[in-house]
Amino acid sequence: MSKLFIVPTPIGNLQDMTFRAVEVLKSVQIILAEDTRTSKFLCQQFSIETPLQAYHKDNEHKMLDTIVQKIKSGVVMALVSDAGTPGISDPGFLIVRACIHNQIEVECLPGATAFVPALVQSGFPTDRFIFEGFLPHQKGRQKRLSALADETRTIIIYESPYRILKLLQELQMFFGANRLVAISREITKKFEETFRGTILEAISHFTQKEPKGEFVVVVEGKEKEKQTGLTNKEKYANKATTHD
Repeated sequence: MSKLFIVPTPIGNLQDMTFRAVEVLKSVQIILAEDTRTSKFLCQQFSIETPLQAYHKDNEHKMLDTIVQKIKSGVVMALVSDAGTPGISDPGFLIVRACIHNQIEVECLPGATAFVPALVQSGFPTDRFIFEGFLPHQKGRQKRLSALADETRTIIIYESPYRILKLLQELQMFFGANRLVAISREITKKFEETFRGTILEAISHFTQKEPKGEFVVVVEGKEKEKQTGLTNKEKYANKATTHD
């Protein structure tokens, strides 16, 4: 059987590991891991003894053909990232595409990913949204922000604690100070919290409070040209609150 399993792993709370994910990782012959040290700890917690093999952004191009040929020969593998669903801002796209081109079955298990809970608990519309992941650090960043400024769908962006203030300042420049945001950090972990308010209020909040943890920034889409009698800010209940 030629098959690759894509297996999500917890983004913080180990109790989010599914029974099926454990079963699959125990049943395959090799686990491709973004960081074998991180995955080794996870495997130990669930008594998974399957051998680990490194597969990350620095070696994925080099290893791709060899891995695909092994799977074609009958070696069943699973792909995991350090946390969440592989392929979502993590290695995964290249190997999935290569497997499909080589008529190898790919099965992705449902499971943890940070942007879904952040989106749902933001209070912004969830029927239509755009996921940006991490914006380019330099080339193309300003152009992308400029394009997003007119986006009417809810916008989701990933950011590190070291760059969150810079991102918010850029959002203020392109989106305006009064655009609403919901910023979640440490999702599923002990100190999880979500800040809700305007971009300007978010800048003030994270200037006074040192940013820690990985961030998911959810931004309201640009309001369509219509008069509703209330501003977006007035319609957004419980703005600028935190939930521990």
